[in-house]
Amino acid sequence: MFCDTHCHLFREYYDDIDKVIAHAKENGVHRMIVAGCSGKSNQEVLLLTLKKEVYGVLGIHPEEIGNSTLKDMGFIKQNLTHPKIIGVGEIGLDYYYNKENKEEQKKLFEAQLGLAEEYHLPVVVHSREATLDTIQCLEKYKVKGVIHSFSGSLETAKIFIKMGFLLGINGVLTFKNCNLKEVIKELDLHTIVLETDSPYLAPVPFRGKQNDPSKVKTIAEFICELKGVSMEDLAKITNENIKRIFDI
Repeated sequence: MFCDTHCHLFREYYDDIDKVIAHAKENGVHRMIVAGCSGKSNQEVLLLTLKKEVYGVLGIHPEEIGNSTLKDMGFIKQNLTHPKIIGVGEIGLDYYYNKENKEEQKKLFEAQLGLAEEYHLPVVVHSREATLDTIQCLEKYKVKGVIHSFSGSLETAKIFIKMGFLLGINGVLTFKNCNLKEVIKELDLHTIVLETDSPYLAPVPFRGKQNDPSKVKTIAEFICELKGVSMEDLAKITNENIKRIFDI
């Protein structure tokens, strides 16, 4: 029994979310953590947590910085005590498309890290071409959580792990030229969790198609072959990892 620790099950992507959840359960994925990334999606997350299988995290993604308002931040703070909201995310830094607003991104990131610290909640961190700044921001706060869609070096992995973070591993691992395979070979399974980032980053052999939480099974099978472990052992270990971070 697996958990998809990071997905975006929003109406703009899926016509029938109940069908998506049912398909995931048929493939051994019985829990999903849906990550908000904007004012609109955070409201959807809250509604989705009415479903038994769904938990949520609320946050403003760095790419949404121009669209976010104080009202959106107020909504996040207002709902952090909801019983099925288990973290602050997806938050972080992304310099891939925009390097001109680094200071604004860091300010938004740190405001949300401050909320997580205040409410004693884990964070789900997005970091793209911003590793050093991400680490420096995280070091200012007493928080733990998950580095979402990790694809960095072994050295970077060890830094985040030492800081108390788990690494979110998704379909990127299965891509042909991905160096993450060599990193995962060197890491203890107690340092990772599985995610899809649905509807993005579908694993091979589904690459290029819409992703969904059922594909955790494909990612798990790939890791089992890479590490020489059984699906049962991987499920047990990753579920224990999740419980160390999230109240789930």
